[in-house]
Amino acid sequence: MALKSTDMAKNMAKKLDGSLKSESLPDRFGQASKVQNNKRERAADIPASKLVPVNYRLPADLVSRLREYAVGTDQGINQVVATALNDWLSTQTKK
Repeated sequence: MALKSTDMAKNMAKKLDGSLKSESLPDRFGQASKVQNNKRERAADIPASKLVPVNYRLPADLVSRLREYAVGTDQGINQVVATALNDWLSTQTKK
């Protein structure tokens, strides 16, 4: 005797429920999630001198010169700009 389509759907749903119940929960849910630090605790572990993204508009020729210099010195462009700004700011007098 053949099963009706609704009976087949019920049987498939039972199989799916059984397989879902037999699997264990991933670590990000349940008891394992309590072990991880929350966002504030993780932020407290980060050093105070973290990098901050800043956007500036510079002339194209200056940017190309910066890139060439950074490649020539094996430093990143961020390090070159930070060094240049630190040097320039140290020469400025406080008003």
